Amino acid sequence: MSSDDQVTVDKSPTLRIGEVAKATGLTTRTLRYWEQLGLLSPSSHRESGERLYNASAIERVGRIRELQNLLGFSLAEVKVVLDAEDDLERIRSDYRANKTDPRRRRDLLVELIAANDTLLERLDDTVGRIRAFRDERADKGKRMRKTLRELDAEHAAPTR
Repeated sequence: MSSDDQVTVDKSPTLRIGEVAKATGLTTRTLRYWEQLGLLSPSSHRESGERLYNASAIERVGRIRELQNLLGFSLAEVKVVLDAEDDLERIRSDYRANKTDPRRRRDLLVELIAANDTLLERLDDTVGRIRAFRDERADKGKRMRKTLRELDAEHAAPTR
């Protein structure tokens, strides 16, 4: 086996970290940092230690960027969401795989609902904080406009 052969057997196409960086518009440093934070994991490594990423890892990069850019989440908030989504997927997989034990399926469904509700609560909290910040800015804007109108009225009045 050469040093370029994959250690892990993976039939899906893989990209090296530099190729992922180029494809996603990120830097290899960012991808490594996200790996340190537990946001992203290579699908495998070459014997040389080079990171290899499959399609699901590339999709995860897109999901991280979506949560950051669209929702304005910090990396810590992104991690919470991704961890919850990973838990949900694990439970869903267990549920689908367990077709013979109705009690186990019920337990998994209860667990799935609880995990989803927890994620919704966290998202509601985040949305609430965003809404409060937005309302604060809107109130300040109203006060500034009122002050501007008062100032304009004061200078528009004839002086004696």
